[in-house]
Amino acid sequence: MAIKHLVAGVALAAFAGLGGYVLWGESAQPAPSSQFVLLDGSSTTTQQLRGKVTLVNFWATSCVTCVAEMPEVIATYNKYKDQGYDTLAVAMQYDPPSYVVNFAKSRQLPFKVALDNTGQIAKAWGDVKLTPTTYIVNKRGDIVKTYIGQPNFEELHQLIEKLLAEA
Repeated sequence: MAIKHLVAGVALAAFAGLGGYVLWGESAQPAPSSQFVLLDGSSTTTQQLRGKVTLVNFWATSCVTCVAEMPEVIATYNKYKDQGYDTLAVAMQYDPPSYVVNFAKSRQLPFKVALDNTGQIAKAWGDVKLTPTTYIVNKRGDIVKTYIGQPNFEELHQLIEKLLAEA
């Protein structure tokens, strides 16, 4: 009988936990304080992202999925850039800077591209190891969604539009 009650208690606890996730979903957390060194030698910070909805994409030139999704990332940037949306592509530490520069030029990337030479940015953003890893940051500087792998761009566009409409 005690085992029956234990199993029931565990099941109830699991159900309650699942119910909480369904009810509240992903909770927003502040984006980590980071300084990004851009390809042109300038820099930007997490603080400077505030006021815009920003896609922060950790990627590598050697990542097949990253390269395949880049046209959609560009199209998304172009679609929303005049509405308060920005994109920051962060090249992983192991990606040779010359490859990143060549990729950005040859693909005419219209958004900011940063080099994470030390790996500290990837570490600060949740110890990113898998690429692509994409974060959606709201106007207040909170991470509201994380994608590991290629996002569903239709769903992503709906989220961006919702976040852009927020005060």
